Amino acid sequence: METSQNQPTWNQLLGSNNWEGLLEPLDLGLRELIIRCGDFCQATYDSFINDQNSRYCGACRFGMKFLLEKVMLIGASDYEVSAYLYATARVSVPEAFIFHSLSRECWDRESNWIGYIAVTTDEVSSARGRREIYVAWRGTTRDYEWVDVAGAELKSAKELLRPHQGTNNTGGSSSSGNSDDDDDNDVKVMLGWLTIYTSDDPRSAFSKTSARVQVLSNIKRLMEKYKGEKVSINITGHSLGASLAVLSAFDIVENEVVPPDVIVSAVVFGCPGVGNEEFNKQVIQHSNLHILHVKNTIDLIPHYPGRIMGYVNTGTDLVIDTRKSPYLKDSKNPSDWHNLQGMLHVVAGWNGADGEFELKVKRSLALVNKSSDFLKAECMVPGSWWVEKNKGMMRKEDGEWVTESPAEEDLPVPPSY
Repeated sequence: METSQNQPTWNQLLGSNNWEGLLEPLDLGLRELIIRCGDFCQATYDSFINDQNSRYCGACRFGMKFLLEKVMLIGASDYEVSAYLYATARVSVPEAFIFHSLSRECWDRESNWIGYIAVTTDEVSSARGRREIYVAWRGTTRDYEWVDVAGAELKSAKELLRPHQGTNNTGGSSSSGNSDDDDDNDVKVMLGWLTIYTSDDPRSAFSKTSARVQVLSNIKRLMEKYKGEKVSINITGHSLGASLAVLSAFDIVENEVVPPDVIVSAVVFGCPGVGNEEFNKQVIQHSNLHILHVKNTIDLIPHYPGRIMGYVNTGTDLVIDTRKSPYLKDSKNPSDWHNLQGMLHVVAGWNGADGEFELKVKRSLALVNKSSDFLKAECMVPGSWWVEKNKGMMRKEDGEWVTESPAEEDLPVPPSY
């Protein structure tokens, strides 16, 4: 597909030149791609059941076939959801990550839905001249409470490294042993992220294999299915999901799940620290791996856990400032600073730290308040307006109100192994 001299190629939008010349000023095509990735992330929040009174707490509210349509994603018909991803944790992980139903008849006691994989349809792929594969990881829905309990200990990432480096990369469950963590020259990542990514549970029909094995096997399957086509891998996430996006993007490239001519690009939002300096060096050595971190300059989460604990920044930064938007409150709430929709709104109108805010992409202001109250009162948009009708309650014919059961098409279905 031909492009004009001033229009970046698809590979450049994915970071082939580490977004050189595309961030200041922010390129329109890159702006649109960032927002698309953010909308894929938002779909995980909009469809996740976190009500512990529901027997389906921890599951996705919608089935794969209609997920993007039911969360009202713009351009939903351009994509097909290919797989759901599930996670568990064999060690103690705070319930900011893993939710459990209070019902004795819950859908699964060990697992949570953690994301999905979407692929451009045949028609769209033909029109664009490429097959786009997106992996969207779910973040935490409990704002900041997880920061103090996530466990910021750095853990050896040897199980993610290539076999020829003398390591085991079979994707098995995470070990709690620390005998290999004494060498400062080891590639290390945050224990909490690694645990969620690599834990499995044979008791669960949904996480018999780890989230890691699920995502790698599905990418392998899709690469085989679309052999002969031009394929790109876009991985995205916000907050906790951003950390999983960085880990999985690295894992895919490090273990040669895709050939070196396939770009694996991670666009992440409000990402906490993931790994140490050695991890960053390992990331940089891969010419087909590119990470773009969209961060709000006043957001606290990207500074956690921080250099004092051995963490370094990974990837290229696009630093925005929600205070530039005339539509947003001068909020003192740290959760607003970290809010995904607030970031996407600012990306839509970002013209640099010294430029005036001006919306370059048509995007509804109301989206900002989906799960916050960040918009100024004069915008006339209620706060946290994205809620399930009657909070999932329905009235039976006898007048009794009960938790509504999902339609058959939306019932959780264990992945095929």
